[in-house]
Amino acid sequence: MKLGGRLLWNKKGVYRLPLRKIDTKMLDGILQKMVDTVDESKDEIFQIGEQCRTDYEDLMRELLEVKEMVLKVIDEGDALQQKSKLARLRLSEVSKHFQTYSEDQVREAYEKAHDLQMKLSMNRQEEKQLRNRRDELERRLHSLGDTIERAENLCSQISVVLNYLNSDLRQVNAALEDAKQRQDFGLRIIEAQEDERKRLSREIHDGPAQMMANVMIRSDLIERVFREKSTDDAIREIRDLKRMVRSALYEVRRIIYDLRPMALDDLGLIPTLKKYLSTIEEYNEETSIQFVNMGLDIRLPSKFEVALFRLVQESVQNALKHAEATQILVKVEVKKDQITVVIKDNGKGFDQDTQKRGSFGIMGMKERVDLLEGDITIDSKVGAGTVILIQVPLNK
Repeated sequence: MKLGGRLLWNKKGVYRLPLRKIDTKMLDGILQKMVDTVDESKDEIFQIGEQCRTDYEDLMRELLEVKEMVLKVIDEGDALQQKSKLARLRLSEVSKHFQTYSEDQVREAYEKAHDLQMKLSMNRQEEKQLRNRRDELERRLHSLGDTIERAENLCSQISVVLNYLNSDLRQVNAALEDAKQRQDFGLRIIEAQEDERKRLSREIHDGPAQMMANVMIRSDLIERVFREKSTDDAIREIRDLKRMVRSALYEVRRIIYDLRPMALDDLGLIPTLKKYLSTIEEYNEETSIQFVNMGLDIRLPSKFEVALFRLVQESVQNALKHAEATQILVKVEVKKDQITVVIKDNGKGFDQDTQKRGSFGIMGMKERVDLLEGDITIDSKVGAGTVILIQVPLNK
C-alpha cells in the first residue's frame, strides 16, 4: 500500500501511519459520544429489566391467586359430583316407582339432577380454564425470568465497557501526547499480549506438558518393572511417579495464580496475597517470603484489589527472576483512607539511571498506580536490594 508515493509498511511488516497532527479534542468528542450512547443503552436495558421485574411480580401474584382458585374449584367440583351422584340416585328411584310419587316430586328430582349436572359441567369447564391460565402464567414467568437475567447480564457487561471507556481509554488519551506515541502504545499492547501468550505456551510446554509426557513414559516403565522385576521396585517407581504428578500439579497451580487467582473475587486482597505468597515460597524452596498485614482485613473495590495484587505479583516475580533474591518481605497496611504496600528484597538490585530500554515492567507498575491516583517509590542500588513503596488513597 502507498500513500503519497511512500510505502507504509516497516521492515517487520507492521502497517504504520504517517505522522500528522491529530485533533485530540475531536477524539475526545468521539469518545464522549461513545460513552453517552453506551450509557443511554444501559439505561434503556435497565428500564426494560425493571419493567419485566414489575410484570414478573404482578404475574406471580396472579399465579398464586389462580392456584388458590383452582384448588377452590376442585373442592367445589368434588362436592358437586357427590351431590350430583345422590341426585341421580334419587331420580333413578323416583323413575322406577313413579306411581308412588307425585308429578311435582318427579319433576323436582329431575330438575335438581339436571341443575347439579349443569353446575358440575360448568365447574369442570372453569377448572380447565383456570388450569390453562395457570400454565400460561408459568410460561410467561419463565420467559420474563430469562429476560430479566439477560438484561442484568447486559447491564453488567455494559458497565464493564463504560468503566473501560471512562477510565482506561481516557488515561491512555491523556498519557499519549502525540500521534506517534498513540501508535506505539497500541503496538506495544499487541506485542505484550503476544509475548504473554508465548510465555504461557512456553511455560505449559516446558512445565506440565513435559511432566505429563514423562508420566506416560514412567507409567510404561512401571508396567515393565512390575512384569520383569519385584513388586518393591514397582512401588518405588510409583512413588517417583507420584512426585512427578505433584510437581506437575504445582506448575499448573502456579500458572493459574499468574493468570488470576480465583480467591481474589471470593476472599479479597489480603487472604489471596497470603495464599499466593505461600504458594510462591513453596515453589521456590530457596527463597523465604514473609507476608505481614498491619492494617484492616476488609474488602476493597475490585479495581483496587486487582491492581494491588498485580503490583505485588510483578514486584515479587522481579525479585525472584531478575534480582535472584533469597529473602522477600511484603507488608500491607489498609486504613480507612489509604493503602500502603511495601515490597523489600535482598537481591542484586539495579541502577535506576541505566534502566534497560524496551523494558516496560516498571513503567506498567507506575501506570497501574497512576490509574489509582497513588504514588510509587522505587529505591534500588546494585548489590543492595530493592525497596518498593506504594501508597494509594481510598477517599478518592
